[in-house]
Amino acid sequence: MASVVQSAEKGRWSEVLGVRVAAVISNKPMASGITWLRSQSQFSSIETDVIDHTQFATREDFDSALMKRIDVFQPELVLLAGFMRILTPEFVAHYDGRLINIHPSLLPAFKGLNTHQRAIDAGCQFAGATVHHVTSELDHGRILAQAAVPILLGDTADALANRVLSQEHLIYPAAVADFFKSQGASLPAK
Repeated sequence: MASVVQSAEKGRWSEVLGVRVAAVISNKPMASGITWLRSQSQFSSIETDVIDHTQFATREDFDSALMKRIDVFQPELVLLAGFMRILTPEFVAHYDGRLINIHPSLLPAFKGLNTHQRAIDAGCQFAGATVHHVTSELDHGRILAQAAVPILLGDTADALANRVLSQEHLIYPAAVADFFKSQGASLPAK
């Protein structure tokens, strides 16, 4: 999330692409992204909110409340970043074509959790990250970007996760910018 926010500012997305990061909403009150954003005065125009999923009786009730809050901003794109919940088909359908996630594997391999250890255990030579459109099927959807990193001899899941994360921070903002460029945004003439 921080990488997207910082890239939007550094890349002048509001001027260049006609888009801005309007809000960051978390389902966890102490999420590091919310805490970080609230501590960054230069991003004070970005709203933050928490909708705690533990306060809802059902997944559907939570997703409905989340949709209502997101829709206040009339988003062209909804990004998932560190959001570790499976969304209801209704939520996914509501944002069809506008819902993007990043997953720490080279999809379609290693959907779900524990991706780094699973890649090591499978004897893979490479692991990585994938930016993709979200569908109602877990970790599925059109791939927008991928980055691969080698799995090194003696790698631990944590060491591999750190190398993959460094690539996630590069490809997620780039994929978002590319999405808007493909939608008709263009760079200003020099």
